[in-house]
Amino acid sequence: MTQPKKTKKEKKKEKKRVPVKRNTVLFGVLLLTLVAMGAVMFYSYPAILSSRYSVTSTHAEAEGVDVVSEVATTTPEQEVEVREEMVGPIPDYIDTPEAVRAIYMTQCVVGTPSFRADLVELIDETELNAVVIDIKDYTGKLAFTTDTPELAPSVSDQCGARDMKSFVELLHGKGIYVIGRITVFQDPYYSLAHPELAVKFASPAGEVWKDNKGLSFIDVGAEPFWDYIVTISREAHLLGFDELNYDYVRFPSDGPMSNIHFDWAGDSTPKQVALEKFFAYLSSEIKDETKYPIGVKPPVISADLFGMVTTNYDDLNIGQVLERALPYFDYIDPMVYPSHYPSGFNGWSNPNTVPYALIKFVLDSAVRRTVATQSPIDTLLSDPVMKTVVVPPAASTTATTTKEVATGMYTKDAYDKDKIRPWLQDFDYGGDYDIPEVKAQIQATYDAGLDSWLLWAPSNRYTRGALKDAVATQATVSTSTSISL
Repeated sequence: MTQPKKTKKEKKKEKKRVPVKRNTVLFGVLLLTLVAMGAVMFYSYPAILSSRYSVTSTHAEAEGVDVVSEVATTTPEQEVEVREEMVGPIPDYIDTPEAVRAIYMTQCVVGTPSFRADLVELIDETELNAVVIDIKDYTGKLAFTTDTPELAPSVSDQCGARDMKSFVELLHGKGIYVIGRITVFQDPYYSLAHPELAVKFASPAGEVWKDNKGLSFIDVGAEPFWDYIVTISREAHLLGFDELNYDYVRFPSDGPMSNIHFDWAGDSTPKQVALEKFFAYLSSEIKDETKYPIGVKPPVISADLFGMVTTNYDDLNIGQVLERALPYFDYIDPMVYPSHYPSGFNGWSNPNTVPYALIKFVLDSAVRRTVATQSPIDTLLSDPVMKTVVVPPAASTTATTTKEVATGMYTKDAYDKDKIRPWLQDFDYGGDYDIPEVKAQIQATYDAGLDSWLLWAPSNRYTRGALKDAVATQATVSTSTSISL
């Protein structure tokens, strides 16, 4: 059958359609080419187009749940750009003195100009060269003002210094090393605001637990709270604090311990393991220099531990073990107050009456454990120490062999003894503490081979006669040390 002859008009329309079909084909080829090139670039240059996936929830891991989140990678250039955008003057930080001699200042005192001026004068006139200031105290509230939305509700409306930044600058101008104390897991404020993160009563289930003083605690395993502490820490450092000191880094005690439940840490998780995980996270985050503006180094960090961690190898039922804290902090500050040791400790019926002997004994132990290369404590970073033993032949036809067996000891990094920096007692509790008692503790610290110490007086009234005059210590101060005398 023959096709009908096409008219000129039909032929003209057909000619117009042909280029359109060709363009469609060309566009399709171009599109496929671009897709192929994109695939090549994706697999050839993962740093440009890839995403990094990682498990981000230890809590979920512990419960057997795989939680995977997508985290976009950034180039080094982008990280620098972000850090450059963190504008603001860089505080005039002071390096840690070779020998720190500090006193403690409460949150309310730092907000009382006349009282804090007296303490600054004491530092000026004596061998003291540092001060520890509460910036998050037993209430959970903050002592400094902030515009950070996450922290603004936590600012105390009762105690604190609205001029904290300028006060720190004043201290730096005098060459005084400034340490900010952060009470961590004891936090009534945050427990009330976020009961889902708090330690609970086992019965009635779900009710926030309180100790004998009516104070509540955040669960050590509550990871969202870890980030809150990190945020406080970074902001405090940018205010000018040279060092951050973490207290109440422990599980609760002194309360109805038989009726307690931990939603996050888990009742079956060893407390010392849960606490070491927090130490590791805190250290890695605070020491990450990419989280600070260019020109700002991460702060020095220290941890306050119970005094008996220097002699005990158990976790005292609060999770604290010396070897589990040593890797993660620049300094460990054991609270070796003689009044806090029980009757019969080391054979003393009343340890409070032998301040020199007690301090010397417990710090000698702390030093030995700090510089040791092995320990009976199996930490998250340690490995078993093995030894080779001879296995006699089982029969006359077999040969003598050897095998590796565990010694019961574990590897441990050796640290400088000066990593230990004790809190000493300058308050009356169970006895009178005056010049002889305070001086005895300081001398015992030196005799244990340590140079640094911190004095604790909850009243913020310190024994002036136990301290050397600044003039008397001037000859021992290095010309490079920025201490104003």
